[in-house]
Amino acid sequence: MAESDWDTVTVLRKKGPTAAQAKSKQAVAAAQRRGEELETTKKWAAGQNKQHLVTKNTAKLDRETEELHHQRVSLEVGKVIQKGRQERGMTQKDLATKINEKPQIIADYECGKAIPNNQVLGKIERAIGMKLRGREIGLPLEAVPKKK
Repeated sequence: MAESDWDTVTVLRKKGPTAAQAKSKQAVAAAQRRGEELETTKKWAAGQNKQHLVTKNTAKLDRETEELHHQRVSLEVGKVIQKGRQERGMTQKDLATKINEKPQIIADYECGKAIPNNQVLGKIERAIGMKLRGREIGLPLEAVPKKK
């Protein structure tokens, strides 16, 4: 058997507060009562998803006045989309499925209600084989050779 050392004393204590408990209002108030120095900082917009914030400018654009409004797709582009889609025997749903978008987006583009998005327009151009942007709207889409 090992020798016991009667001179050493082991003290068992409770664990300190966890990080969440140390930040609670009760813990801060208790530390203030004890006269301890505290450093508290408020994180600006902590825990919020910044991509969905609405700013004043977006709210103004949503109200849409005559002088301040979103640019819409022209009816000419909508007619070209409709013509190209029908030439290939596709419905709006077929075209939407082919470009991985919702059918409502195709309907909005065809009737001129959509706010233009170059990625969506590019996908539609490739799917129907017609140009939708620039001066040559409605002409066949030619494969542009890549520069080496």
